[in-house]
Amino acid sequence: MKKFTRFTNKSALPQKVCPVCQRPFRWRKKWEKNWPEVRYCSERCRRTPQRKSNNFSG
Repeated sequence: MKKFTRFTNKSALPQKVCPVCQRPFRWRKKWEKNWPEVRYCSERCRRTPQRKSNNFSG
């Protein structure tokens, strides 16, 4: 029987890019059942409207 440890190799976990902040985020245990539907890295990004472009003038 294979023994599971609490710690895993984080680089082996699936990764996505948040459409709001453009930062990569990795799979989390709480997203185990709905990982294909996860789009945002955090509640803050989920609540923030998407940016149309990455043009930062100013």
